[in-house]
Amino acid sequence: MHKISVQPVIMAGGSGTRLWPLSRAGYPKQFLVLSGNSSLFQQAAARLAALSEPGIDVAAPLIVGNEEHRFMVLDQLREIGQDPAAVLLEPMGRNTAPALTLAALQAMEGGADPVLVVTPADHVVADSAAFTAALRKAVAGAADGAIVILGIKPDRPETGYGYIRAHADGSVAAFVEKPDAATAERYVAEGYCWNGGMFVLRASTWMKALERFRPDIAAATRQAFAGRSVDHSFVRPDKSAFAAVPAESVDYAVMERCPGSETPLSMVVLEAGWNDLGAWEAVWQVAQKDAHGNAWRGDALLSDSSNSLVHATSRLVSVVGVDDLVVVETPDAVLVADRSRSQDVKKIVARLDAEQRGEQRLHRKVHRPWGWYDSIDHGERFQVKRIMVKPGASLSLQMHHHRAEHWIVVSGTAEVTNGEQVILLSENQSTYIPLGQTHRLANPGKVPLEIIEVQSGSYLGEDDIVRFEDTYGRK
Repeated sequence: MHKISVQPVIMAGGSGTRLWPLSRAGYPKQFLVLSGNSSLFQQAAARLAALSEPGIDVAAPLIVGNEEHRFMVLDQLREIGQDPAAVLLEPMGRNTAPALTLAALQAMEGGADPVLVVTPADHVVADSAAFTAALRKAVAGAADGAIVILGIKPDRPETGYGYIRAHADGSVAAFVEKPDAATAERYVAEGYCWNGGMFVLRASTWMKALERFRPDIAAATRQAFAGRSVDHSFVRPDKSAFAAVPAESVDYAVMERCPGSETPLSMVVLEAGWNDLGAWEAVWQVAQKDAHGNAWRGDALLSDSSNSLVHATSRLVSVVGVDDLVVVETPDAVLVADRSRSQDVKKIVARLDAEQRGEQRLHRKVHRPWGWYDSIDHGERFQVKRIMVKPGASLSLQMHHHRAEHWIVVSGTAEVTNGEQVILLSENQSTYIPLGQTHRLANPGKVPLEIIEVQSGSYLGEDDIVRFEDTYGRK
């Protein structure tokens, strides 16, 4: 029996601003646990791996993302026992058509031509078995040269999605834009499906269609890919060449041009409890609720309240006598919103961005390739951080112009480079790093290292770091 080679492609470059304050630019929604016990990105990777069966050979996933999240991608895949085929790092956002083109070119290396199964990293699917069955049907069609799109069967009129109209034989007749409420009701009644941004097609089929409809995107992306650099799993297209690639979505560049053309486009209907978690209202919809329609996560208490969502991250959150609210608490920000207005959270994010406030970009707890740090207190001329370093990991060899540091080991073993001296510290031991001293913190042990760092000085910003050596290639 001839096997179909499948290359999963996960688009992981989104920012998820409407799920602020949980989703931030530095830690966007695809890496969050919002439904179930694993992140949305991990769920996407696991769903695609489940495609494997005797007639389908599923490769390790190709991930398309950005530089800032590259180590999060690796860490989250390793947590579920996967390694990527490659992580394609876009130098800047150019929408989904160039992203898919990079993935197709990578997949075709060495003369291969697998079926690409392309999915966003930030959706949830309630019925995994139905999702797998629909994708396998799509893979069979794509193996014969068709472009296959998954159409989500609507469970309600929705003005926030584009729709797909298909003929009785499954061929796509037209794509239509996000409708008003009355038009959405008509679309649902007439059997239209939502466009969830999931496509299945051979790599060569995508390149031929792109070269037919948008040869400018094809040529510019080829040039950027040709100038790529490779560092272990990371593939970086040439930055200046990629900057010249026109920004366009898969839909506008190719899919909407296929109906009526020589490029066959068909639709497989998906009924699997799909949701794109585009806002907190959607998170409430998919969450398990009590008899009063309330959903919560973390340490939350609700009294005389109904149809509300409470997400507590770091402390007890209580609500009394409220209906249809969203309350999201993080260590450095709290959101309270009318559930029906949760799409408007993006307006708050826009204001934070305009005012250059850090709460738009990073959490108080910041993840790094070596572990994380949590800024637990700060004031004039001092800052206190809790730092965790993974086993075998190390921070960069660095120096600060404006601050000195005290390190106290809470648990694990620390290897400390302090100028010319290298020492080992264990629990309850401490050391002092003078201002201007070259230093490094490393974990030589097999368990996580945790320390408390007390910084003191005239300037305590993260940009006061001069790196001399770095395991992770940071400047």
